[in-house]
Amino acid sequence: MSNERIITGHPVRGDDEVDRSLRPRQLSEYIGQERIKDNLSVFIQAASERGEALDHILFHGPPGLGKTTLAHIISREMGVQIRTTSGPALEKSGDLAAILTNLENRDVLFIDEIHRLPSIVEEILYPAMEDFKLDIIIGQGPSARTIKLDIAPFTLIGATTRSGLLTNPLRDRFGIMFHLDFYSDLELKAIVKRSTAILKVEIDDDGALEIARRSRATPRVANRLTRRVRDYAQVRGTGKIDLETAMKGLEMLDVDFLGLDDMDRKFIQTILEKFDGGPVGIETLAAAIGEERDTLEDVYEPYLVKEGFVDRTPRGRVATRKAFEHFKKRFSGNQKTIFEPN
Repeated sequence: MSNERIITGHPVRGDDEVDRSLRPRQLSEYIGQERIKDNLSVFIQAASERGEALDHILFHGPPGLGKTTLAHIISREMGVQIRTTSGPALEKSGDLAAILTNLENRDVLFIDEIHRLPSIVEEILYPAMEDFKLDIIIGQGPSARTIKLDIAPFTLIGATTRSGLLTNPLRDRFGIMFHLDFYSDLELKAIVKRSTAILKVEIDDDGALEIARRSRATPRVANRLTRRVRDYAQVRGTGKIDLETAMKGLEMLDVDFLGLDDMDRKFIQTILEKFDGGPVGIETLAAAIGEERDTLEDVYEPYLVKEGFVDRTPRGRVATRKAFEHFKKRFSGNQKTIFEPN
């Protein structure tokens, strides 16, 4: 695996490139997460005035809420370079050592999916984060010896959707930890309006709010739906996004009025119809749906739990009364039997 792939990943094209253009570049442009923004502005200013690297930061929360965007904003606000990689890409300790030795003073290293770092790579991080030193082993067997190599002070920004999988030694080395919350409809409406202005698409308040309401409380989803509704308005409308155009475009995408898409409905209906409302284990549910467990847990389940369609229990996932009612199933009270209404 080349260092280019480890650090930068694959080149972006098409929608990925457009998505990058929609991302805010400064804290002042970033919408939502007000508490985090306020705290970051203080920490960034203090570190900059002292001429020091910002303390290591951990962002955790569901995907699509802006963890990667915040990492890039921090590097710009600090006036330094950012190197990006991910936990699965760092397969050997040498992969990480190569990146760390090429960082310059106060640079930012962003590791996405940091909970998936191999243990042998994670151990390299401990002295690097604490003392800005690398422990390098030279030789093999009885003649092997360890030397310490100084590296430039840097800021590690880790992002994870599953903070519970981080080891305690790694978590304890982050001086700043933030949990990103789901967005409100009004915050997402502001994001939709900002994105359509960048895309040079006319949109009214009702159209923007309709897209926001169906965006799963997630900015990444809001931007994706905005681009697709823009396409619909261009081809089958006047080019302007109003309420009617937004509703028709979202209907074409099979996104219902609660923001549930085809996979959300499949998730809930599988619990309702194949497992009598639950409980059902996540592994069994993943096999029944034909989707990876991690995808269900990280991408779909958090929103369904937040919206009250699914409960997590010690015995497995259970459909709630709201799920029964939304899919017009009669709620039995003990979630063991489903009766179709007359």
